[in-house]
Amino acid sequence: MHTAYVIVTIAAALWVGFSAVSLLRRAPFVVDPLVAYGVPQSWWTPLGIAKAAGSIGLLLGLAVPPIGIAAAIGLILYFTGAVITVLRAHSYKTVAFPVLYLAPVAVALGLGLVS
Repeated sequence: MHTAYVIVTIAAALWVGFSAVSLLRRAPFVVDPLVAYGVPQSWWTPLGIAKAAGSIGLLLGLAVPPIGIAAAIGLILYFTGAVITVLRAHSYKTVAFPVLYLAPVAVALGLGLVS
């Protein structure tokens, strides 16, 4: 079980880290939907930093579990907010995208709590 936890946590951290870098670099495939959802541009950098911090926290959690737990909870709240934002924008066809980030973080948290 511990091996699965490590693999899923590293994969989730890399996946969320990719999303953070993409947002901070203003990649069109990330920021175009944010514009459509009505997310103010002034929020983009703080949101990217939050994702980056969560990604780093997941990795640190492999050595210091309370940090990983806190990071996972924060990211779960972050991506739950993203799902709500997408739904409020009535963009039902894109709601799967934040769920694709939420799911591995939730699995990593669950495996971490069991390990």
